[in-house]
Amino acid sequence: MPPRTPPPARLLVAPWRWIAALMLGLWLTGCASLPSEVDRPVSTALADPTETRIGRAVQARAAQAETHNDSGFALVNSAELAFTSRMALINAAQKTLDIQYYAIHADETTLRMFDALRAAAARGVRIRILLDDFNTAGKNAQVLKLAFEKNIELRLFNPLPGGRGSLFFRILGSLKDMDRLQRRMHNKIFVADNAVAITGGRNLGETYFGQGESTNFIDADVLAAGRIVRELSRSFDLYWNNPLAYPVESLMTAAQLEALKPRPAAAAAASPAGQAAPVNGETSTSAGGHATGAAPDKPAKSAVRTVTALDGSVSVAEPLPDSTNLALLEWIWAPSTLLVDKASKIAADADEVEASQDTTVDGLLQLMAEAKSDLLIVSPYFVPGQRMMEQFAAIRQKNVRIRVLTNSLASNDAPAAHVGYARYRKDLLGLGIELYEMRAEQEGTLSGFSSLGSTGSAGGSRASLHAKIVVLDDSLLVIGSMNLDLRSQLQNSEVALVIRSRKLSADTTRLIEPALAKGAYKVELDNGQLVWRAPQGSQLKDSRTEPDASLGLKLMLTLIGPLAPDEML
Repeated sequence: MPPRTPPPARLLVAPWRWIAALMLGLWLTGCASLPSEVDRPVSTALADPTETRIGRAVQARAAQAETHNDSGFALVNSAELAFTSRMALINAAQKTLDIQYYAIHADETTLRMFDALRAAAARGVRIRILLDDFNTAGKNAQVLKLAFEKNIELRLFNPLPGGRGSLFFRILGSLKDMDRLQRRMHNKIFVADNAVAITGGRNLGETYFGQGESTNFIDADVLAAGRIVRELSRSFDLYWNNPLAYPVESLMTAAQLEALKPRPAAAAAASPAGQAAPVNGETSTSAGGHATGAAPDKPAKSAVRTVTALDGSVSVAEPLPDSTNLALLEWIWAPSTLLVDKASKIAADADEVEASQDTTVDGLLQLMAEAKSDLLIVSPYFVPGQRMMEQFAAIRQKNVRIRVLTNSLASNDAPAAHVGYARYRKDLLGLGIELYEMRAEQEGTLSGFSSLGSTGSAGGSRASLHAKIVVLDDSLLVIGSMNLDLRSQLQNSEVALVIRSRKLSADTTRLIEPALAKGAYKVELDNGQLVWRAPQGSQLKDSRTEPDASLGLKLMLTLIGPLAPDEML
């Protein structure tokens, strides 16, 4: 056999160049720090919502209902309504918009929302956007351009030092401060004129509004009006004025953001030196939000889709042009309260948070302990931990029925979280808790809770559960940003609405139960071994291993399962 030809010298050097670049990146991010002197003007929510059309409409609706309750609610029962209701609030706002999210993705769906925000700002609406910093790297860094628009302020909560070209390098450079890296602002609040708000599990992005090509999240929101909105606004103000909230301008310039604009390799090679090519042939957006470059070569995605629900019904969702359509929703006036973490939770020690037992999840667990007959729990990431398991055992001793809908290994967008859940699965079943795991592959566009959470995505897309809901004794509804896991309990900040309403509770249960019957595997014990019972009418077979999951995912479950601590999952 002839001797092999030695590889070119450049191929031998390339790996060392990559390693050198990695080491340089680590050194640079390790040296980065946050600014010590930050101009952070204090501002607060609109004092009198009745100065606005939305505020007056809420007052009129409450008077019409002849209710003694000071807060009204409407269930947001589809991905389309989730998008169009936010657009309606933007279009109707006259004074203020306060927007707080864990993640805002830069994609075609949010670009439509950004255009509406710019139009609102142009007509004099003050817009405050508070965003957790974790996902503001790479393509998503372009969201930060809104900070340089007139009448729009954007602050980043608990920012990581270093550049924004790559999330990987940002995480790598923050490993020396893992405790702070893990503590994220997970709240999700959207408030118009301090009169109407929308909150729940959704972040902002196409996968949350049924527009993703490969994956769509099944999620849930609720619209709120009246006194409870002012409580949400007070919570927003506390986070907005917190020392951990940094104005974008204190961290980077518009020119630095422009330099991060993605450039496809082929287009970049064809462009003159120093000029960024339009992405995918579409118009790019300057820091001022003005269109540049070529026209789009394909139509923008629309929030209007034909949706097939789990019960087989077909509906077409149309956009809501303004707030008048929100008045057509069924508003239910009911007693309510707000569960919300203090902004200081992000900066606190985990042991200190656990000892306080004063978090959103702790409050939810205290409510669940009062259950007398039935608990229906929807939690995409379900890692109970030992103390929560003891609480479940105490609830079951009262003969309370507990049903839990969570992700399967195949549908989970965070498989590591499934690792934590899997170690408790047999014990949960041993307590008599009924476990249902969402199917990743739904039939055609069959990918949501009846109309609630229907993604409206093209057939073949993957469904992933993301809603966070608890229904207690058919009379108390809790909906918010929290998962039933130790990350939500001890590390992230969260927010949830607690609404005492038999009507809303019953409506929500009716939307979820078809998913339990037709869109999820029921997990049971058979002679001490797990078995996944196939959904009714699915023509699938029962399974004794994680259904629909790849060999790689199953191997990860086996290898990582015994090692990873619950609070890290």
